[in-house]
Amino acid sequence: MNIAQGSLEECRYYLILAKDLGYGDTLELISQLDEVSKLLDAYHTSF
Repeated sequence: MNIAQGSLEECRYYLILAKDLGYGDTLELISQLDEVSKLLDAYHTSF
């Protein structure tokens, strides 16, 4: 679980970096990443 959450934050960082460097609009991807984050949190609290 910790590895999945760490990977999620790493992806978030790279999406922010890509946006800052002007590689494109990452708003939709960040939105999807937020949804995955919510799912991981819900799964984690269910134990």
